[in-house]
Amino acid sequence: MVVIVDYEVGNPGSILNMLKKAGVAAEISSDVASIRRADKLILPGVGSFDHGMKSLRGSGLLPVMEERVLGDGIPVLGICLGMQMLGKTSEEGSEPGLGWIDAHTRRFQFDRSTESLRVPHMGWNWIETQQQGCLFSGFDSVPRFYFVHSLYVACEDPADVLATSEYGFEFTCSVRRKNIFGTQFHPEKSHRFGMQLLRNFGSVHPC
Repeated sequence: MVVIVDYEVGNPGSILNMLKKAGVAAEISSDVASIRRADKLILPGVGSFDHGMKSLRGSGLLPVMEERVLGDGIPVLGICLGMQMLGKTSEEGSEPGLGWIDAHTRRFQFDRSTESLRVPHMGWNWIETQQQGCLFSGFDSVPRFYFVHSLYVACEDPADVLATSEYGFEFTCSVRRKNIFGTQFHPEKSHRFGMQLLRNFGSVHPC
């Protein structure tokens, strides 16, 4: 069972609907017992970094999440703000992140050659995988996903970069460290590509 962590930030309903379409057993929960029983977790998120981190810590769910993810090694997928929260810091706020990935979230800043690009970056973009398999397998064509974001994640270790995309420059759009995954884009808004990615995550062995 995939449990979408409900800490009152994000759009868990949309993610649940896409998981159901993908044939993945899932539920939304803010219950400690449900998270303790989960096979996999999804950390959604929309909005500001500080609000997300304060809400997660205030929910009382973080200790059991750390127990399952860091202790038991179950897979977790952070989506959009959820991916940014996997890192250590964000230029958007002052709250510390989870620190599960050695990464920092940066604001998009462009030079004169790209200053016409708008922020937030919004719309469909192709991605380029940096690791074989994992979340990005079984696609019938080169995958593209839907993005809405003003910041991006910069990994300290290139080995944690699972996929990249381009908006003015190449940036990390998906991360992975062992059982910890993240996507800057929204798979729940990305039609068949997003459905396949969530199906991959929901499989017994995502990698």
